[in-house]
Amino acid sequence: MGDPKREAGERAAHLVQSGMVVGLGTGSTAAHAVEAIGRRIAAGSLKNIVGIPTSDRTRELAERLGIPLTTLNDRPQIDLTIDGADEVDPSGDLIKGGGGALLWEKIVAAASRRYVIIVDSSKLVERLGERFPLPVEVVPFGWRTHLDAIRTLGAEPVLRTERDGQPVLTDGGHVLLDCRFASGIENARLVERVLRARPGVVETGLFLGMQPQVIVGATERA
Repeated sequence: MGDPKREAGERAAHLVQSGMVVGLGTGSTAAHAVEAIGRRIAAGSLKNIVGIPTSDRTRELAERLGIPLTTLNDRPQIDLTIDGADEVDPSGDLIKGGGGALLWEKIVAAASRRYVIIVDSSKLVERLGERFPLPVEVVPFGWRTHLDAIRTLGAEPVLRTERDGQPVLTDGGHVLLDCRFASGIENARLVERVLRARPGVVETGLFLGMQPQVIVGATERA
């Protein structure tokens, strides 16, 4: 058996057609799709596409692979975005942000005509938050003021840090609170609404109602 993440990425890359504007996701699974797109360009089977990366890390990978890039300001409508996810529930709602790119990923997803999520079967859950903490991106100023409010929602927040103990900073210069719900998130839309109403909360890793096409290893859920 091959690597299911690589297989999913290669399948998703074949959805890209010449002439498209393509959103390029972040993370180990999405990187397989970016690499497969790069191989198609190098082989000449894919022409006149431009990519919009969802992180500086993805931009650097795409540049190494020779994928032409543009910006969302120059091309505000994306034909197809391919990205990974940390969790996918039966309705297609997602938790994302393990790679720290949730803000840019959500902006790109919202600008996409077609949204494809690639995962392996370990990312499929019955309830969001069962296995993975919910990342919440906040401005560094006053980040501790959010902790009690998050606990009231039923989660335990932890500041994401580097190995040296310094806070992880997103490409936008924000910090991340990883919020673990002991039994999963009972009402994701309520959690999203409460968190987004707080001054200083920039974005959450809840990707709700986006109805992505989900490619799971060797199988697919629509």
